[in-house]
Amino acid sequence: MLAWIPHSLVDLQISVIGNTRLCGGIPELHLSKCTSTSSDTKRKTRKLAVGVIIAISLSSTVAGLALLSFVLFYCCVKKKRDKPSEARLAESFEKISYGRLFKATEGFSVENLIGTGSFSSVYKGVFDENGFTVAIKVLNLQLRGGFKSFMAECEALRNIRHRNLVKVITACSSIDFQGNDFKALVYDFMPNGSLESWLYSVYRTLDLVQRISIIKDVALALDYLHCRCGNVIVHCDLKPSNILLDADMVAHVGDFGLAKILSLENGSYAHASSSSIIRGTIGYAPPEYGLANEVSTSGDMYSYGILLLEMLTGKKPVDPIFEGQLGLHSYARIALADGCVLQIVDPVLLSEDVNENSLISLVKIGVQCSYESPQDRMDIGTVIHKLFGTTFASTS
Repeated sequence: MLAWIPHSLVDLQISVIGNTRLCGGIPELHLSKCTSTSSDTKRKTRKLAVGVIIAISLSSTVAGLALLSFVLFYCCVKKKRDKPSEARLAESFEKISYGRLFKATEGFSVENLIGTGSFSSVYKGVFDENGFTVAIKVLNLQLRGGFKSFMAECEALRNIRHRNLVKVITACSSIDFQGNDFKALVYDFMPNGSLESWLYSVYRTLDLVQRISIIKDVALALDYLHCRCGNVIVHCDLKPSNILLDADMVAHVGDFGLAKILSLENGSYAHASSSSIIRGTIGYAPPEYGLANEVSTSGDMYSYGILLLEMLTGKKPVDPIFEGQLGLHSYARIALADGCVLQIVDPVLLSEDVNENSLISLVKIGVQCSYESPQDRMDIGTVIHKLFGTTFASTS
């Protein structure tokens, strides 16, 4: 506070006590020099602007790096998911050497050859150290599609386990004694061989009870692949030679070299990634595979229907009696319509005291699974319901 205090009539004194923010004035007051307010304000504003710019720059840099890291991570994950590497696939299988397989098969001798396929040969092998017998599927990598078949089978079998699927024990990805690439899969050995060898053997036969048991086993395998293993797996090559029988005559579906894995999001339909591979075998592959290369669970159902009719009639889908528009499906469908199912059934089955209604029920399932249009075919859930909800009894 500035106050004027009269001391005398002639002399005046000035008191500035308590006014600490005063500046300037006459020299006798000894006040501090006043500074420019405008320059301070400009300086503060300039510092604030620089700080804001630095903060924005740092934030942008951090955000950019975070976005770049996310994009790179996403691309790596997607690449691994879309195109699994051989190393990642091999993680699920214990590795085994080429030399050990060579010894187990006696040099992959013809005597130990138990089957051949489109891209592979299968050998019986016995490991000396424990006497364990296995089936060794050796891929022919010289054939176009051989390596892709190996990768497809590894990927399909990597995380699936079921009583009615052939169990993979280990895999071999190595080089042979000549320095060539060598790839093989080792499976449980099935002592009773393939279903095909039983259907067309002159030395052994399958009765109706055994055939129904096998029909149910294959249905359970498809139910697992289509509905219960995480993803949807389409086998794409279901046929008698790919169904193997163990010591107890339990059926196991094998050979996943043409299998296609569909994500659950895609549902039951997807287009194959390459048109260079013909999916399926003539007679068992559904008509749409030859037209648009469309892979679906209903394609497996067509193959299952043809397989079922083949087991009941004893006739292959490429039997010489099928000419023109007549095929195994139409052959059975006409017999159902005419009420003469017993006339088309395998004579081996007729030698037993069987229930005709049981045979008719089975033929109906085969026909309903093998319609030309995918939308008309029975799905595996319905098949399971009918197979396990019906008593297939003999007349005795």
